[in-house]
Amino acid sequence: MADERAPASQTLSRGIRVLEVLADAREPLSIDAVASRLDVHRSVAYRLVRTLEDHGLITRDSSGHLALGPRMAALAAGVAHDLQAEALPELTDVANELGMTCFLSVLDHDECVTLASVEPRHAVASVAQRPGTRHPVTRGAPGKAILTLLPHAAWPADADEHLREEVADAAARGFSESHDEVIPSLRAVAVPLSIRGRGPAAIAVVYLASTHEPGEVAARLERSAAVIRGALGG
Repeated sequence: MADERAPASQTLSRGIRVLEVLADAREPLSIDAVASRLDVHRSVAYRLVRTLEDHGLITRDSSGHLALGPRMAALAAGVAHDLQAEALPELTDVANELGMTCFLSVLDHDECVTLASVEPRHAVASVAQRPGTRHPVTRGAPGKAILTLLPHAAWPADADEHLREEVADAAARGFSESHDEVIPSLRAVAVPLSIRGRGPAAIAVVYLASTHEPGEVAARLERSAAVIRGALGG
């Protein structure tokens, strides 16, 4: 039997970090920028990038800047496939009805990760929320919605009393909201999504401004959450 105490692969860990860095970036990055964020020499970053390129996980534009490749979309589509399949029609309906980007978030350790996202079809301007985007679960509306589903003992160690009060308020209302917490100027509303046998999740919208009140947005999200729960036996 393999020794469970054996050290993790540093090369594999760095390769995964490259993908995380590119997923979190709002624009393509140079090799130097990737190396700086990983705190490694440029030659190390270059070797990692070449390997990931060979597998279609990274692409390079004419100026040499890097972005996630199409193979990443195929891999992402296989994550919680049935949940994504049931959620996407609902995300699409909400996005087009409210004119806001609607997305599904799940918990990954102490972070909130976007699993699927749909932008409104006819909006003049919409907010991009790429699948794979992550941020601490202690920040933003979807994170707080997810925290309403977790006992305090499972919360990150840095959760303070103010956050506990916010999450308690969100639990009482049935939805959470945030403004300027993850990305400056953006607002978000989220409702928790609890499905039997699965980790905590949330359905959320992100937008710049809207004529819809947060409670109205939350009620629409909850209708979609109920549809998804019903479809997956939750």
